[in-house]
Amino acid sequence: MISDIMKSAESRMQKSIESLKNELTKIRTGRAHPSLLDHISVDYYGTPTALSQVANIAIEDARTLSITPWEKTMIGPIEKAIHKSDLGLNPAVAGTVIRVPVPALTEERRRDLVKVVKNEAEGSRVAIRNIRRDANGELKALEKDKTISEDEERRAEENVQKLTDKYIKEVEAVFEKKEKDLMAI
Repeated sequence: MISDIMKSAESRMQKSIESLKNELTKIRTGRAHPSLLDHISVDYYGTPTALSQVANIAIEDARTLSITPWEKTMIGPIEKAIHKSDLGLNPAVAGTVIRVPVPALTEERRRDLVKVVKNEAEGSRVAIRNIRRDANGELKALEKDKTISEDEERRAEENVQKLTDKYIKEVEAVFEKKEKDLMAI
């Protein structure tokens, strides 16, 4: 019973870390990366389709992405979708290839992005603490039902706290790494 609660709490905390990492990949660091365009959808014959499904996205150099559509007719819709996105990118069409220069970040924009990253990290910390609260609640319910003893409950709560501390440290590490990436010129 206790091991099930621990496994459940740990897997949920791990998912919180994965979610944080996933959210942080959407925040650009000034370097070109194909995941920068992950959330863009293109009108593909009347159906909204992920950009990666209608074109090949490659890194040309540190500040430029190149997009090669599978069909020549998709050049216009892809360019339009990138313009409409909230990324502030200006694609340039060169024959059958769309080049997307990624502008360098200003110091002010970098600080704003660090604040966004800090908020994401705090959200993950809160989620992990909520998971701890849920696990402790389940343990208290087991103790109340006399399924486990007070000592077992106390030991299990200490283990849940150790797990929480471990994942909070991991959130800090992910945050510091992203902050370092953002502030690097």
